[in-house]
Amino acid sequence: MSLKIVALIAAFAGLLGIALGYFLRLIISLGKKGSMELEIRQAMLSAEEKAKKIVIEAETKSVEIMKEIKEETKQKEEKFKQTEDRLIKKEGFLDTRQLEIDKEIENIKQKIVEIKEIREKAEKIEVQKNTELLAVAKMSEEDARNKLLSSMEIKYEEDLLGRMKKLEENGEEKLEHRAREILTTSIQRLATSVSPDIMSTILSIPSDEMKGKIIGKEGKNIKAFERVTGVEVIVDDTPGLITISSFDPIRRQVARVALENLLMDGRIQPAKIEKIVEKAQQDINKIIKEKGEQAAYECGVINLDPRVISILGRLHFRTSYGQNVLQHSVEMSHLAGMIAAEVGANVQLAKTAALVHDIGKALDHEVVGTHVEIGKRILQKFGVNEEVIKAMQSHHEEYPYESLESVIVQTADSISGGRPGARSDSIENYLKRLEELEAIANSFPGVEKSYALQAGREIRVFVTPEQITDIEAKNLARNMAEKIEAELKYPGEIKVTVIRETRVIEYAR
Repeated sequence: MSLKIVALIAAFAGLLGIALGYFLRLIISLGKKGSMELEIRQAMLSAEEKAKKIVIEAETKSVEIMKEIKEETKQKEEKFKQTEDRLIKKEGFLDTRQLEIDKEIENIKQKIVEIKEIREKAEKIEVQKNTELLAVAKMSEEDARNKLLSSMEIKYEEDLLGRMKKLEENGEEKLEHRAREILTTSIQRLATSVSPDIMSTILSIPSDEMKGKIIGKEGKNIKAFERVTGVEVIVDDTPGLITISSFDPIRRQVARVALENLLMDGRIQPAKIEKIVEKAQQDINKIIKEKGEQAAYECGVINLDPRVISILGRLHFRTSYGQNVLQHSVEMSHLAGMIAAEVGANVQLAKTAALVHDIGKALDHEVVGTHVEIGKRILQKFGVNEEVIKAMQSHHEEYPYESLESVIVQTADSISGGRPGARSDSIENYLKRLEELEAIANSFPGVEKSYALQAGREIRVFVTPEQITDIEAKNLARNMAEKIEAELKYPGEIKVTVIRETRVIEYAR
């Protein structure tokens, strides 16, 4: 019984403990819930207060901003109004100015019409007066003009001569000084030999017995040699010499080399002759190519067609008045380059044109035409620059000067050909040139006498002072120089000096 009671008491005590625990837990949870609600309510109140403050601040700021915007708008409206007022005033001023301009234009148009009317009236009066004057003077307008010019020329002759002389002296002195300086510098910088170079066509033989071998039995050897080489071999009684004659310098050189090789070999027969001549042609062609390349390299001329260089090399065997043409061309190229550098021209163009200026002489015996025309066709055929052709074609004044480089090439040609000893000429041609020079001078009216001086470099002309005035003397010198240029061929230049001298003689008794 006691155990049951104890068990019941224990069970009741357990239930009571559970109920008390649950009740305590409920009381604790209700206390916590009340405190949380209180905190939430306090937070909501503080948030509402903050929101009210923010709204109040925002409303205050918005009011301030609205005031500022209104003030700015008001200021802008005032500025716009001022600008509009200024524009209206300007527009009114422009309208007034336009009206004034229109009035001025109308006035100008009226004045132009009046001026035209006055000019027409003046022209009519001038024509009428001229007609009346011509009728009174009984001469045409051209005659009256010529007479007036003649009288004015006579009246102011001394003044005109003085002014002309002063201008000529000042200009000529400056130009001549500069030209002399350039040419002297160029000549001094190019110190080349100017001794005449004549390619010999006379061959020395070791003994006269070789003449018989060269001729051969019934002339077979010499005929075969002449047929293969295209030259004429002259075997005469001159001891130790054989002459090779041909208009073609290349053929002469091939024949000379072949004949020298035959004489060295000693076996002279038709079959051998053909082989030796063929080998000599190959040797000469090789020399031609080497000489052309050497000349182009020495002058610094590049980009030339190899065929042009080969034709250029043929000039090594060509002479002009005893001067080797290839050496003359190389010398000209150096001179032209120096002069072009001094005057500011195209140096490479001037050097190239000077080097190929006489290229036509390599074929002038094979092609019809002057060597300038032949050279021009050669360069055009092989695509040489047109500027080079224009610069080289005027060196004998067959074509007009089209560039500064063409004048430079002509100048370099005159320097190279006119230097003392550069060229040789026969005494007959020399005397003939001097006689023709004096004959041209004497052909002009008023010439008393003339003298060719300095190997034909100067012609000195004395005129009759009663027939020629000072102004006419200047015209005479110019006309004489033009006629010499047109009718004579000469290296360099010829100075024409006209002398008019008046002598007054009186006797005191």
